[in-house]
Amino acid sequence: MTTKRIVVGAHYGLKDWLAQRVTAIVMALYTVVLLVALMVQPELSYGTWAGLFASSWMKILTLLALVSLMWHAWIGAREIFMDYIKPTWLRLFLEAAAAVLLVAYALWAVIILWSV
Repeated sequence: MTTKRIVVGAHYGLKDWLAQRVTAIVMALYTVVLLVALMVQPELSYGTWAGLFASSWMKILTLLALVSLMWHAWIGAREIFMDYIKPTWLRLFLEAAAAVLLVAYALWAVIILWSV
């Protein structure tokens, strides 16, 4: 009788690799869109900047880039913690702290974005 080997571990490999690439592409495209939008402006002033981010399409693109940034940062931080922090209690504490900070930063950015 053969027993099926139970593999333990996080099993994040391919999913995280792909998520890192997709989020990096989203952030790169957002950067290009933002640069082009700023370059076509006749002058760069607070009014121009606020007007750009007052439009719904820019808010949505910025929100998408923000979510990508937070996801990208979470995967990177978690990988670093899993690779280099050996005490389980410390690693879990740091992961929880990173998650709380990333969520707080995302909420803060959304508040700022929607207040324009």
